[in-house]
Amino acid sequence: MAPFEALYGKKCKTPLHWDEVGERIMIGPEIVSTTVTMVGKIWERLLAAQSRQKSYADKKRRDISFSRGDHVLLKASPCKGIIRFGKKGKLNPRYIDPFEILEEISDVAYRLALPPTLDTVHNVFHVSNLRKYIPNPTHIIHHDVMQWTPNLTHEEVPTEIIARQIRRLRNKEINMVKVL
Repeated sequence: MAPFEALYGKKCKTPLHWDEVGERIMIGPEIVSTTVTMVGKIWERLLAAQSRQKSYADKKRRDISFSRGDHVLLKASPCKGIIRFGKKGKLNPRYIDPFEILEEISDVAYRLALPPTLDTVHNVFHVSNLRKYIPNPTHIIHHDVMQWTPNLTHEEVPTEIIARQIRRLRNKEINMVKVL
């Protein structure tokens, strides 16, 4: 049994036999030549569509390469829904601190010099998780000492209450607190 027949439950109609499956009437050479020209047109149109789509995709692609000693920013959450470095939701930083590149493992993998607070994180990253850091003399890098848990999260402890406010909705009151 042919794969087409097993999948669809009927015999496959070939270009030579367009009639019903049981009849098997041979068609002349002119229909075969028109079929071959139609297949050629289909191939040409497929190649044109493929090259058009490739040109659209290539506009967004860029070759990124870093050298040893460059500074790069590291993507904070490479996977959606995973919170690794600090805040959650809209305030979650996309990229964190500039790190120095120690070595180039391959064209797309780099080893970074991570601080001791991130010693549980593997220090080799794909180029898609890195962004070039453009140094700014007014930019001062503060490395806050944070205690990380094994799953790379930390707990923030409030230090001071700055303001209090009571919000009234239709039938309830909500206490709003601004914390430092």
